[in-house]
Amino acid sequence: MLEYLRIRNLALIEDVELEFSPGLNVLTGETGAGKTFVLKALGFLLGDRLLAEMVRSGAERAQVEALFYLEGEELVVRRELSADSGRSRLYINDTLRSQDSLREMRDRLVSYTSQHAHQKLLQASFQARLLEGALASPELLHERDALLTRLDELAQERAALEERRNHLLERRDLLEMQQQEIDRVAPQEGEEEHLENLRAQVRACEQNEKNQAAALALLYGEDSGGLLDLLSRFEKVLHRMCDADTIFQEDVETVAAFRQQLSDMGARLRRPRQNAPSAADINALEERLFALAQLKRKLQKTLPEILALREEIANSLSFLDACALDILHLDKQTEQKKKELADVLMRIIPDRRESAHTIARKLEQELRQLGFSDQARVIPDFVPHEIWPGVADERGQILWAPNPGQPPLPLHKIVSGGELSRFLLALASIRPDSAGATFVFDEVDAGVGGLTLNKLSEKLCGLACKHQVLLITHWPQLAAQAHRHFQISKVVRAGETFTLCAPLDPKRRHEELARMAGGGTQGEALARSLDPLYTEKTDSKA
Repeated sequence: MLEYLRIRNLALIEDVELEFSPGLNVLTGETGAGKTFVLKALGFLLGDRLLAEMVRSGAERAQVEALFYLEGEELVVRRELSADSGRSRLYINDTLRSQDSLREMRDRLVSYTSQHAHQKLLQASFQARLLEGALASPELLHERDALLTRLDELAQERAALEERRNHLLERRDLLEMQQQEIDRVAPQEGEEEHLENLRAQVRACEQNEKNQAAALALLYGEDSGGLLDLLSRFEKVLHRMCDADTIFQEDVETVAAFRQQLSDMGARLRRPRQNAPSAADINALEERLFALAQLKRKLQKTLPEILALREEIANSLSFLDACALDILHLDKQTEQKKKELADVLMRIIPDRRESAHTIARKLEQELRQLGFSDQARVIPDFVPHEIWPGVADERGQILWAPNPGQPPLPLHKIVSGGELSRFLLALASIRPDSAGATFVFDEVDAGVGGLTLNKLSEKLCGLACKHQVLLITHWPQLAAQAHRHFQISKVVRAGETFTLCAPLDPKRRHEELARMAGGGTQGEALARSLDPLYTEKTDSKA
């Protein structure tokens, strides 16, 4: 049950609080006063989308808050809409929650029957779901839907395989040519870096050989005497100088030692270098680097990209080889699921037919109470249709024969606006998924009048004895049955428009009924006839 609803800064509503009672709660007011905004607010609270433009001008956010009693426990639901971003936040018992958490319990909180539902009732898909509503084995529907989902997945997998196969078949010649080019060179991971390092070492060796030749030339000379020859001659001069003065004896020894050290160095420089690359090795190194460079230019990729391409090509060609088997495997799975689906449908179809006839009989009983003939018939009709290639099901629709002697016809071809309204009320009374919900009727009396209106009033009162009902109406005959009556009005203050919602005391309620009845003497008379309790009170006071 919906006990309390507060709306702030939504459209023309600045701040409105409504405390509902059990039974029948009626909202009335002039056309355009804002009754629809109250229902929009309730719908927004329960998951409907609203644009940021719905936030009242000048406010940062709109807020809708409600107190429900669900299965004996209080449930406080609040939802806010930001004017800047248009995003909303949902709180359940002051805890931030996702919209999915409320969607699961929405039908247990509120059941809508509005003018929009008129068009919904005429839709074949809605009628089909309605006729499945009392299925003895509802789990069969879940099994059917799961099998259809799996068949869709298999079809998508197969389509993806075929699309990839066709794409690769178009590129197969190119892939095989690229594979041959790569295999001919056969690059290895990290090979280019390794070869570049080797080439750097070779160049270092070549430079070292040049330096070694230059050192030997300095030591031994090329055309003229080298450093060793000069030192030898220098040593002889010093020897001669020592004959005259022994002070240079020590220098002679130093020069002799240095000459010997350079002579040893020369011997080392003349030795052949170990592990020096041969000309053949150097040529092979350059040829390999050239081959790698040519491959990179031809494929316009780096070597790591070429190695990745080689693996991709191998996988693609392998896929082409195995694709036929994969498709065959998917086809076998599809055939198995189709067989399982056909078996499930063999159980659903008779169950659905029985469920549909049960719902039709219940609807007929409810419609008789709403003024239809005892011979009016609701006839479920089933049309074969293919839900998967090679798998046939039945789609149910409602045929309507309101008068004896008339052939049954689909609802959209025969039913009037008033009949649709009564259909919706009858449907609301038998819906099992709304057993504990608050029923919201938005002008369900549209197109109804006369004796039928009285029948509709009786049915709404009967429904209100079992459920809480929120009713928007323009008929005083219906409003007079309310346990609590709210008036929706629009006022202008200081150049701003406001929608107000006020509970009516007996006096104002009587005045509203008179307004709804047309006003004047005739309206007052009808209001008195509809509200005898108020008349008795005023007469006793007089």
